[in-house]
Amino acid sequence: MIGLILTSLALWFAILLLPWQPWRVRESLDVEDVAIKRQTQPLDLTVIIPARNEADIIQETLNSIAHQAPGLRIILVDDESSDQTIAKAESLSFSNLRIIHGEALPEGWSGKLWALEQGFRYADTELILLLDADILLKPGLIPTLVNKLEREKKDFISLMAQLRMETAIEKLLMPAFIYFFKLLYPFKLSNQGHPWVAAAAGGCILMKSNVLKTIGGFESLRSALIDDCTLAAKFRELGKSTWIGLTHSAISLRRYDRLDEIWNMIARTAYTQLRYSPLLLLLCTLLMLLAYCVPLVGLFYAPFLALVTLTIMTATYLPIIWYYRLHPIWALGLPCAGFLFLMMTWSSALRYYRGERSRWKGRTYTQQTSD
Repeated sequence: MIGLILTSLALWFAILLLPWQPWRVRESLDVEDVAIKRQTQPLDLTVIIPARNEADIIQETLNSIAHQAPGLRIILVDDESSDQTIAKAESLSFSNLRIIHGEALPEGWSGKLWALEQGFRYADTELILLLDADILLKPGLIPTLVNKLEREKKDFISLMAQLRMETAIEKLLMPAFIYFFKLLYPFKLSNQGHPWVAAAAGGCILMKSNVLKTIGGFESLRSALIDDCTLAAKFRELGKSTWIGLTHSAISLRRYDRLDEIWNMIARTAYTQLRYSPLLLLLCTLLMLLAYCVPLVGLFYAPFLALVTLTIMTATYLPIIWYYRLHPIWALGLPCAGFLFLMMTWSSALRYYRGERSRWKGRTYTQQTSD
């Protein structure tokens, strides 16, 4: 047991000392004063929003973007909603809003990408902003994104929206989700153009439309379930510059009040992240148990070494906890969150071997749909 604890300690030391420091929160973007002043200047930009059964939140999302800048256009693509999503959107009567009634999902497409492809056909602006239907933007964020894109000569900018962290289960798991994502896709390496890391968060992505056309639009990644990172990789293949960061200015309205809701959200693509590989699943399991379970069990065998390990683990997690203004005590929940995410990954794998590649928004994608 002592050997396992020492190995876990070495693992956390390695994470702490990695040159790119994936646990830090330096990559961040919020509304800038200069962008607020720029809100009076026209933008040649189209916001494309895919929406499927979002009646409860679509008005908040649209209200937050409709007046971000003159000239802004909004395309809302109804992805076969069965609720009042479109009626709620139409009731706002925004002159710059165009609503498209989406066609039936073709074979081989994921629902979101098919909706985006239909919206892109009607977009003829220099810039495209992809926005999930549950994302509220603070005033001035779109001009801020455009400023950064122009100032730093980027082609693609993505923001990890601030997830809802109000209930106990959200506070336990949502910051951990972002922490694990940053470990898997280090923002610093991605922003430096590392050939093996192309990170993006699909909730809010600003890009140049001519590059999107060059890669073949959304047709080029039509079956991808991790569509955001796949899209970033397509841009990078063309030698284009991408950037990803955290933010307090793009806020997810999606509620996750119960564990099963978060479970299904993670299980939707967890095994996809591992490329449907049993070997990678086994490796992931061993690493997660070593990192998050061994230190806790080690408290009964070598308390000092286990406490040092847990202290380093907590130290790497605190920057995320502080960034989202949560009480530091939530950092102690990382081992529990790690174990739960491991179980969600196994759930994702078991679904896959039962013939279910992914399940989301009432749709099930089978193994036969290629990546």
